[in-house]
Amino acid sequence: MGIDVGVVLQTDPPASAVVERAVAAEAAGFSHVWTFDSVVLWQEPFVIFSQILARTERVTVGPMVTNPVTRDWSVTASLFATLNSMFGPRTVCGIGRGDSAVRVIGGRPATLGMLRDSVIAIRDLANGRAVQADGKEVAIPWASDTGIEVWVAAYGPKALAVAGSVGDGLILQLADPYLVEWSIKTARDAAAAAGRDPDSLKVCVAAPAYIGTDLAHQRDQVRWFGGMVGNHVADLVARYGAQSGSVPAALTDYIAGRHGYDYAHHGRAGNPSTDFVPDDVIDRFCLLGPAPAHVARLQELAALGADQFALYLMHDQAGPTLEAYGRDVIPAVAGPG
Repeated sequence: MGIDVGVVLQTDPPASAVVERAVAAEAAGFSHVWTFDSVVLWQEPFVIFSQILARTERVTVGPMVTNPVTRDWSVTASLFATLNSMFGPRTVCGIGRGDSAVRVIGGRPATLGMLRDSVIAIRDLANGRAVQADGKEVAIPWASDTGIEVWVAAYGPKALAVAGSVGDGLILQLADPYLVEWSIKTARDAAAAAGRDPDSLKVCVAAPAYIGTDLAHQRDQVRWFGGMVGNHVADLVARYGAQSGSVPAALTDYIAGRHGYDYAHHGRAGNPSTDFVPDDVIDRFCLLGPAPAHVARLQELAALGADQFALYLMHDQAGPTLEAYGRDVIPAVAGPG
């Protein structure tokens, strides 16, 4: 049983460096190039996607993740339809309720109802099908069905249900096998309840990966990720309660020491808002250590039902880790063919 491997990049200037890293990722055997989508914090990803697609032949590109608050569903659908019209079916729409992109401008994440409606509208419009909006039929007349998929980022049971009931895929931003198993089951149960084939729901597990031997240094370099996940977990605790049983304690317990969050350091090594994240959470959520440890975790995730692992490279050994994955990890976890 194999697993695809993608990479997640920030669109820090210069954009040319992002494009070059995407080119290197394709050469190393990565299947997907994802980027953050927070246009105040970083540069506009869809402009960069166009350049990546022009410089590569195989990789699929998309945001991890966009949202229906800062991007209207009609704009998002047109963006994907345009890219696929220009470069062929090489995009995927990752979408969630919105975190940094929304909160950094003082907004609030989308409701789950808004998210659900956007998933359906974006997929239909981008693939040339009409949708109903406020009693009016809307279609993109030049769009064709290129198979654009919409994958939903989720943590809590209700968001996982949205992914399972209407999404083409689930994006789970942590690599803890226990939580991955619970999340996949929750989403696929929702797919079955909606009359869909639960096995057709694709799953992408996304987390930082750092190949090396100095575990203490690696943990400090990727501790930011526990803080990023903590933003979403704090929303879950506010909604369900810390002891409700609706969300596993393995996900919620660690944020007890969380005190606010500064988006100026979002997704960056050394983020001062993440000191509350303990080492054991980093070890569960991320992939650290030498290459064989990464291979073992990826094989475990594949056995649980993950189709793709997308690694965040926001640390001080991004280039060497990318190269090591291409050399030592991807060949060991790739499926037949």
